[in-house]
Amino acid sequence: MKRINLALQGGGAHGAFTWGVLDRLLDEDDIEVAAISGTSAGALNGAAFKAGMVAGGRDAARANLNWFWEQVGAITAPAAQDWLSAFAPTVGTWATLTEVSPGYQAFDMIARMTSPYVYGSLFRNPLARIVSDMRFDEICAPDGPALFVGATNVRTGKIRVFSGDAVTADALMASACLPTIFEAVEIHDPRTDRTEAYWDGGYTGNPPLFPLYQPQFPDDTVIVNINPLVRDELPKTAEAISNRINEIGFNTTLLNELRSIAFVQRLLATGAVKPGTMKSVKIHMIEDDALMNELNVATKTFPQPVILARLKAAGRAAADDFLAAHKSDLNTRSTIDLAAMFS
Repeated sequence: MKRINLALQGGGAHGAFTWGVLDRLLDEDDIEVAAISGTSAGALNGAAFKAGMVAGGRDAARANLNWFWEQVGAITAPAAQDWLSAFAPTVGTWATLTEVSPGYQAFDMIARMTSPYVYGSLFRNPLARIVSDMRFDEICAPDGPALFVGATNVRTGKIRVFSGDAVTADALMASACLPTIFEAVEIHDPRTDRTEAYWDGGYTGNPPLFPLYQPQFPDDTVIVNINPLVRDELPKTAEAISNRINEIGFNTTLLNELRSIAFVQRLLATGAVKPGTMKSVKIHMIEDDALMNELNVATKTFPQPVILARLKAAGRAAADDFLAAHKSDLNTRSTIDLAAMFS
């Protein structure tokens, strides 16, 4: 049995890519997920995955993920997916059409020019209805993979990681709270004995890796990356510039943690620290930067059945490619060259 941790990035509706990755990983009976750290869409995917595993194992986890994304707006029936995809434009064309649509343009203008506190319930997060129906007895259960959810404390600017019984509906909503669109989520913090306001966890950890360093968890962490690290094309429109700023900001914390892991790996390799003094973390990554480069902030914000179905299929394909190339490397060695990444 190969034991791994999962680190699931946030990225709005693009989290359907992670849905596909998880769906494919569930096919592997000899891979056990020991712990999951997630932010925003990654946290929601992780919660749905864990609830299903606790309720009934792999089949229940797959069914629960399908249920969640059906609520978001996906079409999971294969016949419906094939029919829609046959007549739909390419992903890039669909993304452009969404970005220039009157509905998205009006939404974007309002979000840029007004505070969510002006309109109150008009900007209520549509995820609230879905999250309230998630099974928190199973999400918070001691069984199944450990689950860690990151959110950003507005007052201190620091990350808060929710785990165990603290993974409530409010914690998941906080992890996915974009401050230009939704009011901050307020949650009592027993450590400070005060009510704190929280925004999207991507600002401080997308996702946080450090909860996975605990000795009871395996050394291997598989990162599912949905924010492209590289975009070769220079953004020139206001929307493209804003989107790239968002991607860079949401990748910065992850890159900082990976740089720290690379530093520790170097210390261990050179004998500067004794083996066992620090955890030798093995890093793997599942991604499809080419696909994500075709998408934009509009497809993150407006979940559309065709895009979600294609993202799920792309996630399955990316996971399949990873397993074909690197399954034998799990619990053996890293498959990401961090030294080269930061050279």
